[in-house]
Amino acid sequence: MRIILLGPPGSGKGTQAQLMVQRYGIVQLSTGEMLRAAVAAGTPVGLKAKEIMASGGLVPDDVVVGIISDRIDQPDARNGFILDGFPRTVPQAEALDQLLKQKHLKLDAVIELRVNESALLSRVETRVAQMRERGEEIRADDTPEVLTKRLASYRSQTEPLIHYYSERRKLSTIDGMMAIDEVTGAIHRQLVALGATEPKVRAKSAARAAPAKKGTKQSAAKAKTAKKAAKTAKKPAKSAKKAAGKAVKGTKKAAKKTVKKVAKKAGKKAPKKSVKKGAKKAAKKVTKKRAKR
Repeated sequence: MRIILLGPPGSGKGTQAQLMVQRYGIVQLSTGEMLRAAVAAGTPVGLKAKEIMASGGLVPDDVVVGIISDRIDQPDARNGFILDGFPRTVPQAEALDQLLKQKHLKLDAVIELRVNESALLSRVETRVAQMRERGEEIRADDTPEVLTKRLASYRSQTEPLIHYYSERRKLSTIDGMMAIDEVTGAIHRQLVALGATEPKVRAKSAARAAPAKKGTKQSAAKAKTAKKAAKTAKKPAKSAKKAAGKAVKGTKKAAKKTVKKVAKKAGKKAPKKSVKKGAKKAAKKVTKKRAKR
């Protein structure tokens, strides 16, 4: 995914950009950081920027676009990037469109974090008052006066980009006054609708988190071993029970068979005995009668 984050100072662009970097495995490109990195690396564009900055001038758009061009060619930007702080003007947006076209890349989304300026000023005033109470040093660029000027600059220079990207059907507007996690959820839903995915990042995070959970993993392994041992111990008992059952069954069967055999034998003998007895008695009677004659 290639994304631009738009929003006035204090809208939470930096926070959301970092969360998106973690979630989608893409890089955050800040023009200030890219300029410093290009100067430190001594690239042709970086040397040109260094010369301009040394003379106190503003780095022109073509130099900034050149630095962005070099940066998005690097391997870590292959999966996508988030541009935070660029473009600031319509001419910069046009130059960026041209650059992406040359590289056969497309811009996927422009996310505007819309905020209430009065609420932003109120937040800064409260923060400054609390810092004064604690006796902390207040940064020169973190005052209601400086914020008022920056907001005015955003309205005049950057706000026209909302119309520019809206016309090109790239703009998604999110309520930046919601809680951080709610803003994150709204951005995620919008990006998923545009086809964003969460590549291997979560799997890698889980793998990185694994050492931290070593104790839990060991406990689970122990529990598994204990369960296996209990199961193994149950097997002989089960076999013994089964054998005992078979023995009882065999005994019962044998006893039944014996009873049946005895009964059968007894049944066979009984009639013979009765017949023999009857015959003997009849013979006696005949002998008696003959003796009388």
